[in-house]
Amino acid sequence: MTDTTAPKVLVTRRLAPGVVDRLHPACDVRHHDSEQPMARAELLAAAAGCTALVTTLDDTVDGELLDAAGPALRLVANHAVGTHNIDHRACAERRIAVSNTPGVLTEATADMAWALLLAAARRLGEGERLLRSGRPWAWAPTFLLGLELAGTPLGILGMGRIGQAVARRAAAFGMPVSYHNRTRLPADLEQGARHLPLDELLAASQVLVVTAPLTAGTRHLVDAERIARLPAGAVLVSMTAGVVDEGAVAAALASGHLFAAAVDNFEHEPAVPAALLAQERAVLAPHLGSATVRTRRAMGDLAVDNVLAVLAGAEPPTRVSPPPTSALPSSP
Repeated sequence: MTDTTAPKVLVTRRLAPGVVDRLHPACDVRHHDSEQPMARAELLAAAAGCTALVTTLDDTVDGELLDAAGPALRLVANHAVGTHNIDHRACAERRIAVSNTPGVLTEATADMAWALLLAAARRLGEGERLLRSGRPWAWAPTFLLGLELAGTPLGILGMGRIGQAVARRAAAFGMPVSYHNRTRLPADLEQGARHLPLDELLAASQVLVVTAPLTAGTRHLVDAERIARLPAGAVLVSMTAGVVDEGAVAAALASGHLFAAAVDNFEHEPAVPAALLAQERAVLAPHLGSATVRTRRAMGDLAVDNVLAVLAGAEPPTRVSPPPTSALPSSP
């Protein structure tokens, strides 16, 4: 029997096994136990009277949703590092806290960036598609030649936690690393990498990995003009939807300016631009950066930790401030 006096919490998506169970002793849980996002009308109705919402990047958290939840709402706990799906101003006006799940997905996402980079540079997607197609093939000295990463200059756009983890892995390949942030990091976080202005970074990067968060200032930061500043035959890896102009990537692949590219998540998910799908040297992944059993459990637990803290009258442990509007964050 539902306790009508208990605080209500809406969980908008299926989470890792056991995560939602942690909420049951403390509140009345409304759980959308599905991998598909809630329809907007369903989301608005389910939010009514809730004290907390556990949301994902597919949920648009705006004034309409906050008002549908009503005056009891105290927290939006986003099951992600990014919070670009949330209207921070609307939350602040209603004194609603916003939290995210930083840190726990750093290593898994950096691993994925390297998986994509290796797949793109060595043309693994093309090779697998060839084998699965059943078309005849034969090894030859010039067959599916890729790029060697050892010693190749690596640029990182957005040297936050994930960018730093990408840089750590570059040491194993002997790759000199440069990066761009709004401000330079302390020396102990740079790991020997050079801080460069953005245009200089692009010109110096035979491989570019983009991990900068999406803000008003970074949307399409890597556009056609900036992609053209990369050396001919460069490899581009995008780990953040919206920062890289996907149409410009497709055009640069078609022209041959980019040797290859890899994209892990997309600006208008689940839609993937047809122009990208048409490019053989585009490695495309369905938003798998943090998709490991351990990491998704940790993300769910951290979201729940924030909810339980607020229900207990405490500060959410990973509360976030409104994101900056400048190009890149100044801190990791």
